[in-house]
Amino acid sequence: METPTLQTIPDAVGAPARVSGWFAMPRVPRRVRSTALTLLPLLALALLWQLLTANHVVLWLRFDKVPTPVEVFDSLRAQAGSADYYRNIASSTRRILVGFGLATVTGVLVGMAIGRSRIAALLIRPIIEVTRPIPAIALVPLAILLFPTGEQGIVFITFFAAFFPVAVSTIHAVHALPRVWEEAARTLGASRFDILFRIVLPGALPGIFSGLSVAMGVAWICVISAEMISGQFGIGYATWQSYGLLDYPAVVVGMLTIGALGWATSALVELAGRRVNRWLPRAAR
Repeated sequence: METPTLQTIPDAVGAPARVSGWFAMPRVPRRVRSTALTLLPLLALALLWQLLTANHVVLWLRFDKVPTPVEVFDSLRAQAGSADYYRNIASSTRRILVGFGLATVTGVLVGMAIGRSRIAALLIRPIIEVTRPIPAIALVPLAILLFPTGEQGIVFITFFAAFFPVAVSTIHAVHALPRVWEEAARTLGASRFDILFRIVLPGALPGIFSGLSVAMGVAWICVISAEMISGQFGIGYATWQSYGLLDYPAVVVGMLTIGALGWATSALVELAGRRVNRWLPRAAR
């Protein structure tokens, strides 16, 4: 019987040799490696959480009153069997989609107008710079007065929060485009419409999607805050109600649900950006 030995197979293009025999290491698919690297820090954080809360550690921070992961999991399992949990998720997600969608369309149009027109910049840019520093959550009293229902007010606050990252990123993305692209297109006979929708907009899309990614996170922060103040449904409202009832495991469940929803929606924005910007070398890989 022949004993397996260390064998190398040279590659035609000079790649590292592959090893066969007893010492051969199985290849791990990239998707499996990526999933493992994503879950590893989350599992480590959960383990640290369990150790600190189960042992009632009190140092600079107090963990003796914080619910353990087991208590949070039991609360999650109880809420997952209730229709209210999914109704609250649907309410918050609907508000995000409507407010973020309006902010995307409006922000891109306004940003393109300011980036391409000096007159639009003079007329609109001062309004943006004056209103941009105002925290969206500070508009809750005004939204209650302006809109007939709390639902419309929360959507408005979400739109207000997400609009400025989209508009500002669009302005900077348009300004950053090389002027030679437009000059070359005009030399070839392109119209203003062609330049706008075939050169300026595609060239600005990477910067626009960077703003969209930021806007999604800001939108979640503001919609949850608005739900806590004036909402009647939603994850933010349910989390605040749990706090009022001193149900701290349910509070943590709400926080984790908000984080998971924010992660999922941000991932969808990044996925859409990679699909739209397939012409970029990094996006293609």
